Amino acid sequence: MPFRYFIKQLLLPPGILFLLLLVAWWLRRSRPRLAGVCFALGLGGLWLMSLPVVVQWGAKALEREPPLAREAWAGLSQRADAIVVLGSGRERGDLAWGEDQPTGIGLERQRYAARLAKASGLPILTSGGLHYGTPPTEARLMADSLRDDFGVTVRWQEGESRTTWENAVLSAKVLLPQGIKRVAVVTQAWHMPRAVWCFEQAGFEVVPAPVGFLGTDNARPFGGWLPEFKSIWQSGQLLNEAVGQVGYSLFYRGADEAE
Repeated sequence: MPFRYFIKQLLLPPGILFLLLLVAWWLRRSRPRLAGVCFALGLGGLWLMSLPVVVQWGAKALEREPPLAREAWAGLSQRADAIVVLGSGRERGDLAWGEDQPTGIGLERQRYAARLAKASGLPILTSGGLHYGTPPTEARLMADSLRDDFGVTVRWQEGESRTTWENAVLSAKVLLPQGIKRVAVVTQAWHMPRAVWCFEQAGFEVVPAPVGFLGTDNARPFGGWLPEFKSIWQSGQLLNEAVGQVGYSLFYRGADEAE
């Protein structure tokens, strides 16, 4: 896991962009032209990642599943047998709470899942394993938060998955033997196409329930053409998702079950 994490952070933006800037500095005397190209790519890439308008454009390309209409929430039980909430990491050791907590994105998913569960009466499964080997599982963190913060009891916890593919396959091992083949999957809108693909490959009929859309009007002054630190993080999430979609289609296509 540490090696995989190191490679991922190094080869995906913004890591690769910082590497280009470092290479530019290293080659500034011996290969000035090449150094100039590396500098332009590194600085230009960071600038593009920092623009809210670029986040908006990138999200529009990834957010291919429409939102679940509010008037359809109450009738969701006619289309699905359970709600599956995907994990999104954790905030480590928040001193205010004295223990790990779900991320902001995780809370966004949980809030939406709680609303859907209360409106439809459907049971919830939380899916997410250990974060870098440290207990409790993300599934447990989400289940505790759904109970304590949103008043919803989680029926199942899938606490072994580390990837979206494993979210789907390990959830299938819990739900399919109980005859549950139709699930409403709750995750970020830009992550939903990959999640739907994985859960369908695992044998489910999927009702997408995306949340956290970024492809809407950014509402920033000057149309979002001024750099913003938050956009760098959001751009990184979108780029990671784009790479994930391509990688999954190559590595998991045709796979019937988890390895």
